[in-house]
Amino acid sequence: MRKRQVVLRREETARSTVIRSVRYGECQRNHAARFGGYVVDGCREFMASGDEGTSAALTCAACGCHRNFHRKEIETEVVPEFSSPHNSSNIA
Repeated sequence: MRKRQVVLRREETARSTVIRSVRYGECQRNHAARFGGYVVDGCREFMASGDEGTSAALTCAACGCHRNFHRKEIETEVVPEFSSPHNSSNIA
């Protein structure tokens, strides 16, 4: 009779911090949509007209469009936080 060997794997889940930053790129508003054409203004990056928390913060200072017309770029960075499996105070 063969013996079965059972291997149990212990996986410790590492805690990690997810850092997300949002940047708004070029304006994609079609200014000629009502005429059946396609024209963009060339605004390369969103710049808020006012301070954060005000309605002016959602309007671009360069082109005057709402922030939603600008391409949204989300950058995500995962920073792992590892804890030592061994207690370093037991070193002789």
